[in-house]
Amino acid sequence: MQERLKYNDGIWFYPFIFTLFLWFVKVIEVKYNIYLIDYGIFPRTIKGLQGILFAPFIHATIKHLWANTLPFFITTGLLYYFYRNIFWKIIPYAIIITGLLTWLVARNAYHIGVSGLIYSNVSFLFFGGVFSKNYRLMAVSLLIVFLYGGMIWYVFPTEEGISWEGHLMGLFSGFALVYYYKKQLLQPEKKYQWQQENYTIDNDEFMQSFDENGNFIDPPIVEETDEDSANETIAINYINKED
Repeated sequence: MQERLKYNDGIWFYPFIFTLFLWFVKVIEVKYNIYLIDYGIFPRTIKGLQGILFAPFIHATIKHLWANTLPFFITTGLLYYFYRNIFWKIIPYAIIITGLLTWLVARNAYHIGVSGLIYSNVSFLFFGGVFSKNYRLMAVSLLIVFLYGGMIWYVFPTEEGISWEGHLMGLFSGFALVYYYKKQLLQPEKKYQWQQENYTIDNDEFMQSFDENGNFIDPPIVEETDEDSANETIAINYINKED
């Protein structure tokens, strides 16, 4: 467990590389005056299937990309640090599942942006703590609620021009991936005897001090017999005092 939580540069390096690539795509788009929106997800069309892979790297405006940059960097870094053993499985599966579900259920419009993956990351980080019951991961769950709890409103059609379907599908994909990989999450630390898998009350000396109603059982009093007293040997040591 300690090895899995040991710091390495991948915690910031991989999120930085991914984020840098998002900005590289936008810079190319702006510099050469090209529009990549047509490569986004357009639901229930053959052409729209390409967006499952391309949509996370395409953003409508610089403002759109800027709004996604910090949440993507932070959640991806947290995901790598706490779940690095399955990180390289989570990210591609999250992109594919979120994109495919968006293609299936979303309204007829181009859906682009990395926000679906952000919602998947947030969902995985939150439910990862819930499923694992490890106190470190549960602390991450609380941190996610504090930082990004307000994002929950954007899985509903509250604002025009926002792919709330992509957000909702990202939230679902994160939950589904946590459930699928729950056996590979950090498990609760087992410090005490009663936390061990082979623990039984019959082998617990402390629990044997209580009856079936939970009442404390006084330990038996062993009385010393006259025979025991007679058999006791008293040794007296004399120290001669020198004048």
